[in-house]
Amino acid sequence: MTYDIIVVGGGIVGLATALQLKKEKPNFSILLLEKENELAKHQTGNNSGVIHSGIYYKPGSLKATNCLRGYDLLLQFCKENDVPFELCGKIIVATDEPEIKLLNNLFERGQQNGLQYLKRLTKEQLKEHEPHVTGLEGIFVPQTGIVDYKKVAEKYGDLLRQQGAAIHLGEKVINIHKEAKQVTVETSQTTYTAQLVINCAGLYSDKVARMTVEDLNVKIIPFRGEYFKLRKEKEYLVKNLIYPVPDPNFPFLGVHFTRMAKGGVEAGPNAVLAFQREGYKKSQINLGELAETLAWPGFQKVAAKYWRTGMGEMYRSFSKAAFTKALQKLIPEIQESDLVEGGAGVRAQACDRTGGLVDDFLILEDKQVINVCNAPSPAATSSLAIGETVSKLALNRW
Repeated sequence: MTYDIIVVGGGIVGLATALQLKKEKPNFSILLLEKENELAKHQTGNNSGVIHSGIYYKPGSLKATNCLRGYDLLLQFCKENDVPFELCGKIIVATDEPEIKLLNNLFERGQQNGLQYLKRLTKEQLKEHEPHVTGLEGIFVPQTGIVDYKKVAEKYGDLLRQQGAAIHLGEKVINIHKEAKQVTVETSQTTYTAQLVINCAGLYSDKVARMTVEDLNVKIIPFRGEYFKLRKEKEYLVKNLIYPVPDPNFPFLGVHFTRMAKGGVEAGPNAVLAFQREGYKKSQINLGELAETLAWPGFQKVAAKYWRTGMGEMYRSFSKAAFTKALQKLIPEIQESDLVEGGAGVRAQACDRTGGLVDDFLILEDKQVINVCNAPSPAATSSLAIGETVSKLALNRW
């Protein structure tokens, strides 16, 4: 029951980290613990399946560097392991005058991040890419693609098992104790020891971090993103991916249209506070987790700052008509009757004590534990690069 490294969390980041560790140190004994009875059940299994290009992220940030590197690694992995994907490209559309300046900034940021063949689109050229779109100007991003990340994560898991790593499902970590020369991990089933623990627990990453970090400055705030799907007979309205210009002050991309790798077209998501960390439905409420969120000083500051935006998102959550109206900014033909209820995902967004929604990936470490405390989108695209980054941090100890 003793391992070199224990990884907590069987989502795409935890799996990729374990895989990169095995690549560097094939002889290391590695255990991956996942509380669910399947891999990739939460953020990985409920996202929109987009392969992100890296156009949005601040040059030099962990998000930018890991997304750009991760993009190349992901495509290479999919090709080598017969995981289907498609580079279909996407358009980002400015629908009013103030957004044109933001669109210009995005174009420059994409160029700074090294994206080649980005193309500015006129009103007429937008129609060539997406005949049913209405906008003033746009950007075509050819690098963007689609893939089923659940399949990617399951393939990571298959390779890990083939390489001798242990994956234990249905084992929830309930405590971690740091000792002089090892770390003890207590689960719902048994106890393990290791030289190093790597926390990739996603929606519960802060809770796992608090087991070993005395005064953690961040809390995970769960935001649910709800989707509709286009009726089959209306899927012709969307050829590939259509995005609005994002609000630079809010860490979400706005409602958009996504053709899915597994078929169909999704419309959404909104971004509403989830009343429990794995609250995929409005009816799912965990009073303890909700009280923790509401009591966090950082969340109170976020709510005070963004309450108008938040109320708009909540209104769209309960009003299909309001959701449709937001989508009509991009495709005016869309009608309420064209949308059928889709799924939902929950994003783990780290929020610091002062009200900052942490924009970059956040990795905190000491000698015996590495905590990946903020890995929202584009973490799936970036997973193998994040795995490389964390693997290097880990192996510095040997």
